[in-house]
Amino acid sequence: MPPRERAVDRGTRRARAIEAELGGEIRRARVGGGLTQDEVGDACDITGAYESLIELGLAHGASITTLVRVTSVVGLDLSVRAYPGGAILRDAGHRALLERLRAAISPTLAWRTEVPLPNPGDQRAWDAMIAGQLSNLNEAFRVGVEAEMRARDQQALQRRIALKHRDGGVDHVLLVLAATRCNRVFLREAGAARAPDFPLPGRHAITALAAGRNPGGSSILML
Repeated sequence: MPPRERAVDRGTRRARAIEAELGGEIRRARVGGGLTQDEVGDACDITGAYESLIELGLAHGASITTLVRVTSVVGLDLSVRAYPGGAILRDAGHRALLERLRAAISPTLAWRTEVPLPNPGDQRAWDAMIAGQLSNLNEAFRVGVEAEMRARDQQALQRRIALKHRDGGVDHVLLVLAATRCNRVFLREAGAARAPDFPLPGRHAITALAAGRNPGGSSILML
């Protein structure tokens, strides 16, 4: 399997593609409107040379304000919106939370981190994957792990995990929360709404995984 692309490198690659595409649209609109690069530059308080860089997709430091002004002058409206994409950059606390889970499960189980979803072009990844192999005592299984230092929007979190469960090639999902007061409040407030997605009590899930067995359902753990 090729090495996973770093989030910052993916962002840079996407930025260059967007700059090139937008620059081409600006150039076509400018030429179609009979404007020169100097005229656009004068209207936007930039030089004609900088306008040329924008059209070539090479003005890597151009601000949103500058780009919106340039597009407006050539008769375009620029709209920017963010969508869920790749995995978020995680900190040391997040890594430590995953290590607490790893220490609590049987060493006979396979453990991997940052596991991409199996669909071509899908930028999402499981924070970790636990897998058990087929044996005389146990069936093969795969458990996707999502770890959160501080859970917030309950509906958004459940929807994100439900979609990953659907697309992620796993039998069950573990939502692992840091054992903090904020997360305990979060679980109390979520209440029965979380039950359909995480029907297995956490203590049952961790007992099964510690024994190297299939937990048999999705669960929330506090570690």
